[in-house]
Amino acid sequence: MSDASFRISRRGFLNLTALGAASAISACSTTGPRPAAVQPAPASVEPPLGDYATIYGPMSDNGFDLPAIPVNKIDHRYLRQIVPDPTGQRPGTIVVDSTNHFLYLVREGGQAIRYGVGLGRAGFEWSGDAVVQWKQKWPKWTPPDEMVARQPELTEYSAKNGGMPGGLKNPLGARALYLFKGNQDTLYRLHGSPEWWSIGKSVSSGCVRLINQDIIDLYDRVPNKTPVVVTADVGQPMADMPERRAIPIDNGVPDDSVLLGPVPQESDEIF
Repeated sequence: MSDASFRISRRGFLNLTALGAASAISACSTTGPRPAAVQPAPASVEPPLGDYATIYGPMSDNGFDLPAIPVNKIDHRYLRQIVPDPTGQRPGTIVVDSTNHFLYLVREGGQAIRYGVGLGRAGFEWSGDAVVQWKQKWPKWTPPDEMVARQPELTEYSAKNGGMPGGLKNPLGARALYLFKGNQDTLYRLHGSPEWWSIGKSVSSGCVRLINQDIIDLYDRVPNKTPVVVTADVGQPMADMPERRAIPIDNGVPDDSVLLGPVPQESDEIF
């Protein structure tokens, strides 16, 4: 056999070396599926609310000093919290569950902010849908004539005497949201109350009352014309608004009030 048979050109040697290296790399590589990419958390997740000592602590608001709420004396079910939305309503809707004493503000991402509420007789005598047609900070309270007749000591706050100015002892609390259905003031209110011990309970007067710190929080989150659903139990069919039998908490929106834009007609759909 000639020497030429055993000679390999320099180029041929390099080609063989490269082929062997490629085979080795191929033999060591993983041929299975790549690990799934980590998905970022949805942007719609509601940010944490903070600790109760902070959100229910003392606060100064529009010249009034609200005291801290003794949260250890309240069933924690009724303190503000983020929960999975049980209502099925679209984000931005307020849902009042009068059976369980909860108010839900529906948020994005299948969540809701839940507040505990106290309910008066007027709160049980009304159900249906409405819109927030007027919002007021530290609202004036004008007891209805029927209430004044039953409680003569309220005469100084009657409509003809100008009502009770906003303040720490005002029954409407730090904020009030006035609900309309069509062109009619329902006389139904979502309002604050200094009586924190009434949250989660049924009381003698008022509509839907929240802790003052909670109604301030809700007020700041709720834009004009927010839809409101009041129902006896979340998940149950919503009943039509019955004839009012309970005495409402106030005498109606004052004549000189500036409402939140045109009131929808009765036939307009809210949702």
